[in-house]
This record gives sequence, C-alpha cells and structure tokens, in this order.
Amino acid sequence: MSNIPSDAVNASTPSRFYLAAWRWHFYAGLYVVPFLIMLAVTGLLMMFISVLDGRDGEYIKVAIAGEPVALSQQAGAALATRGQGASLVEWIGAKTADGANVFRVNDAGTNYMVAVDPYSGSVVESWIRRDGWYDLLNDIHGTLLVGDLGDRLIEIAAGLAIVLIVTGLYLWWPRAGSGNALVPDLRANGRALWKSLHKMIGAYVSLILLVFLVSGLSWAGVWGEKFVQAWSTFPAEKWSNVPLSDDTHASMNHGSIKDVPWGLEQTSMPMSGSDAGTDAIAAGTPIDLDSIAAFGRKIGFEGRFRVNLPGNETGVWTINQDSMSNDSENPMVDRTVHIDQYTGRILADVGFADYSLPAKGMAIGIAFHEGDMGLWNVVLNTLFCLSVIFLCVSGLVMWWLRRPKGSALRVFAPKSPDDLPHWRCAMILMLAVSLAFPLVGITLLSVLALDYLVVKRVPVLRKAIG
Repeated sequence: MSNIPSDAVNASTPSRFYLAAWRWHFYAGLYVVPFLIMLAVTGLLMMFISVLDGRDGEYIKVAIAGEPVALSQQAGAALATRGQGASLVEWIGAKTADGANVFRVNDAGTNYMVAVDPYSGSVVESWIRRDGWYDLLNDIHGTLLVGDLGDRLIEIAAGLAIVLIVTGLYLWWPRAGSGNALVPDLRANGRALWKSLHKMIGAYVSLILLVFLVSGLSWAGVWGEKFVQAWSTFPAEKWSNVPLSDDTHASMNHGSIKDVPWGLEQTSMPMSGSDAGTDAIAAGTPIDLDSIAAFGRKIGFEGRFRVNLPGNETGVWTINQDSMSNDSENPMVDRTVHIDQYTGRILADVGFADYSLPAKGMAIGIAFHEGDMGLWNVVLNTLFCLSVIFLCVSGLVMWWLRRPKGSALRVFAPKSPDDLPHWRCAMILMLAVSLAFPLVGITLLSVLALDYLVVKRVPVLRKAIG
C-alpha cells in the first residue's frame, strides 16, 4: 500500500479518497461484522446438517426386497400413525432404490414427516417437520428469531456488506510501491501481517460474497419480496385459458420454510374444475397418488421428486422437483407441473427454461448458497464461510491494534477528510444505492447526516469517535 498521510486535511486528492473509503469501510464494518459472523456460522452448520443428516429424511435407508408396494398403501400406513382427522399433504420420493419414501401428514395443524419402507409398506420413522437444529439455525439465519424486525436488520447488514466489498476492493487495489496484493506479506508482523492477510483473503472471496449477499437479499422482505421478486415472478398469463386461484404458490410453503422455487412463489396457482389444460392422465384411470406419481415418471421426473395433494375442492395435484429442496444437484432440471384433480389434465408445466433471467439466477444462486450442487460446492462454501469469519475477526483485531493506548472507551474511526473533491459524484452514487436498496440507502444517508451534522460539530462526540 502507498504511504497515506495521516493528516486528512493536507492529504493529496487520491489520499483523501482513500481516507473517505476507509472511513466508510470502518462504519459499515461496525454494523456488519456481528451479522456476517452469525450468517457464516449458522449457514455453515445448516449446510453440514443438510449434507450429513438431510432435511426431509432423504438419507433414511431400507433394504431392497422385491417390488415396491402401491404408494396408496404406503400412504395409508403413514396416515395410520396419526389421529383420525389427519390428512396427507405431500409425498417425497426416494432418491435411490434403497431409500425410504417420505410422507408429510397434517394432524391438527402440525406437519409430521413419516418415512415408509417402500418394499414392506411399514413405517420406519416419524418426526415433526422442520422442528430440529437445522430449523432453529434457519430461523436465526433469516430473522434472528424476532420476525420481520430481524429480517430488516439482516437486510440492512447484507446491503452494507456490499458497501464493504466496494470500499474494500478500492482499499486493496494495488498502488505504487504496494507490492503483490494477491500474496500475503508473511515477513510482516503485528497489525501489518493481519492487514496483509485481511486484504488478500478479502480480495479472493469478494465475488463469492457478493453472490451470497445478492441471493440472500433476494429472499429479504423489502428488496427481494417487494422489488426484485415481484418484478421477476413467473407470469401466470402463460397458462392460456386456465382458471386461477386467489392463492399463490407461496401457499405451498410450510410457514417460514421456503418449499417453492423463488420465481414461482408470487405466481397465482391454477384452479381445478374446468375443461382447461392438456391431456395427461388417461381417461378412466383413477386420479390418485399412484397415477400422479406414475405420470410424473412418464414425463421425465427421475429420482427424488415430490407430489403435493390438492388442499381443497379447487386445489390441484402438483408434481415438482427443485434443487433448493435437495431434490437434485442441478438447478437446470427444476420443474413444476400442476394437474386438475377432477379431469387429470395438465394445467401448467414450468421448467427452468421458462424462468425469467433473475429467476434463473436465483435457482442457481440458492442451490449454490445452500451447498446443494455437490461435494465441490460443500468444500467451497466451507472455505468461504471460514474466510468470512476470518475477515470479521481480523478486522476487529486490526481496529484494536490501531487504537492508541488509553483509548479503551473510544471508537477511533479513521479520520474524515474535510475537503473531498468530486463529492457530487459520491452523492449520485449514494442516491443510486438508495434507490436500488431502500433500507441500505436510508441507513447510509442517516449515518452520513449523523457524521456530518453531529459528530463533526460536537467536540465530545468527535473525540469519542476519532
């Protein structure tokens, strides 16, 4: 790194930009660091629970013994584990021949998962759906266990983390006499060594971090749900002359758990009870779980896929497979098919090729984010999460080592340049960020106003900050 003058007032123009970027990097880090550590730790644990234990019984094994019994018989065994008023919600097929079939059963508003041996028709295991460690970690990861407030706080943190990436790359960018920025200076010691490692690792993981942040933000309540997802959802108008329900695909989700592909979640569901659609189940064939699953295999569904049963008199049978739910390792084979419960006709058939560009990006991004795309994805995500934790810890260590002795109660932010050329360009950039990420823009403008109007003008605060 070039030698930057410590006096922000007398610094050259490039140095003043460097100091301004450093100050924003510092401010963003104050808020973001605890959130990034939380997201990295919970995300890492969730991924390993999913890989080693599964989320919906996908790793439960059985002995292969002859031909499987009818799915209706297996479903009956699953229903028998609950009370008389229980209803079947979903069937999840086994990934391999030695895997158990899993049925979701609703009993008085609680969803139970029942694993059944497909060869004997006997129940192997039963548990409450999404009531384990994975789900606790998922709630922390998404809402901090405080609902919408937590979602908004995390959304702000994710947006400010993008500010960290931009300012961090500017600070890392090689300057005259700074040496090789892609290799750490192992001859250094103390804060200089921490800084060298922080810069190098930050540069390597910045692009991956951006992918994680954007895919995470696209699930968030404001930027994702109200902006990006609303604009990028699959248009139900593509289903010509098909009656639509007031329900959206999000009605198939289990509480806060996302079971529906991102690009379909806000799309209206088709409705049973008309002559619409194209031929599917042969006339005279009973329209039940056996025939629907068999038809799914006939039209190309392989391995682990799901069948959702109609939820009411206008509901539809839904056959779907998506990598987000660990059904496959390839997001490009994602597919959702809706079938009229009375006529057996296909009302809608949506595959990856039908998604909008943002929805395709999210289908791949979510699978990558969750480590669902194979062993390479798990290894890469593990290294990435550990790198993020190191960046957070090393940033705190560098801040602590930079503090003068006797300043334990001071924040000691980097100096703010009094005269920053081209400030109008910076304000235009700030406005663009505000429009693209509303919560982040509000936060940035609030911090900017606080720094300029309060901190700089109140001696006690100016001393406490820097």
